Amino acid sequence: MKTLADVLRDALRERGIESFGVLSKRFRKSRNKLQDVALEMINGKGAIFRVPEKTSVAWDLNGNRVEGSHYAYAPLCMAEKFEIVLSPEELRSRLPEWPRFVIDLSLWGEHTQKEKGKVCLQVIQSYGLLKERFTGRELVVAPANEEFKRLFYGPLDRITAYEGSTAEFLKENGIDEVVLLDPWADEVLGEDDLRAKAFVIGGIVDTSGKKRGATPKIGEELERGGIKVRRRKIVLKGDVIGVPDRINRIVGIILAMMVEGKSMDEAVYGFQEPLHARWRLRKELPRRAIRYKINGKTYRVVEKELFDEYSRWLRIRWEDFVKVLQELDLVALERRRIHHLNKISNPRVINGKLHRVILLKKAAMLCYNC
Repeated sequence: MKTLADVLRDALRERGIESFGVLSKRFRKSRNKLQDVALEMINGKGAIFRVPEKTSVAWDLNGNRVEGSHYAYAPLCMAEKFEIVLSPEELRSRLPEWPRFVIDLSLWGEHTQKEKGKVCLQVIQSYGLLKERFTGRELVVAPANEEFKRLFYGPLDRITAYEGSTAEFLKENGIDEVVLLDPWADEVLGEDDLRAKAFVIGGIVDTSGKKRGATPKIGEELERGGIKVRRRKIVLKGDVIGVPDRINRIVGIILAMMVEGKSMDEAVYGFQEPLHARWRLRKELPRRAIRYKINGKTYRVVEKELFDEYSRWLRIRWEDFVKVLQELDLVALERRRIHHLNKISNPRVINGKLHRVILLKKAAMLCYNC
C-alpha cells in the first residue's frame, strides 16, 4: 500500500524532478523527509517551488543526500517570489482512499479518570503512527464527547473527532462493513481483512476486571446500527497471549502488516514489550518442563537454551527469563546437564504425571544461574 511519501515521490517524478531541498533547517534531521514535507503540504503549510539557485542541502527521492537542487519545499508565502511546481491542492487530489482506523469510545464512561488519560495518550500515539505513513486524519475517534476533547492534548484538528456514534460515522462515509479487532473473536486477521475500508478498535482495555470481554459489545452495537462486522483477532503463533493490548500497538501491528508486508508474528514482535512477552513465557515454559524427583523432592527443570529459542519471537531479556523462572518455581539447566540427569534417572508416573526419579545420597545442586 502506498504511503503519503510514495504519493509525493510519484508526483515529483511525473514532473521530472528527482531531488529536492528545503529553504530552512526544519527538515534536516527528519528521518523521512518526503513524508514530513508531504504532511506539511497536505496541511496547507507549503508547496514545492522551482528556485533560481540550487539549495545548499538536497536529497534524492529515496532520502539520500545530494548536492543541491533547483526544487525546494518552502512556505506558501514564497509563492510571490518563486514558481510553484506542486501545490497542496494538487497533492491532496492525488491521495488514495486509505482505510480509517476508528477508535470506538462508546464505553468511555466505564473508565476511571486515570484510565481516560491513558486512552487519550494511546490515541495520540496512534495518530503518530498513522502520520508516519498516511496523513493522520485516517484516525477517527467516535463518539468524541466534550470530556475527551478536554482531556486530549494532541492535535485535535488533525484527526477526525466525530461526535456521533461509530455506526453513524461509517454510514456517513459510505462504509457498510468493518473489521473489528476483538481478542475474543474466533477468526484470525487475514490478508483479505487488510483490504477493509475501516478497522474498529475498542477504546477500552477489556482483558481484565469489570471491562473484560467488552469489545464484543461494540460489535453488537455496530450490527444494530446496520454495519456488517467481521470480528478478527491478532495472534502470536496461534495464541492471543503475548499480543499487545494497547490501542496504538494494535494500530501499529495492522500498519506493519498492511504497509510493510510483515507477517503477523513479525508485526507483533515489533510492537511487543517485555511485559507482553512475559505473559506468553509464563504459558510456554511449563509445557517444556521436565519433572525430576531427587531424594523425594520434586524439581521442574527446563533447558537454559530455551532463552535463545524464545527470544527469537518474544521480546524478552535474560532478566525477564529469570523472573518468569522464579515466578513459576522452575529451574534452568544447560541441555548437557539435563541429558546427564536423564541417563541416571528412571521414568515413573506419580499422581498421573511423568517424573524422572533419581536416588542419590547427595543430589546435585540445582540453581537458576548454573
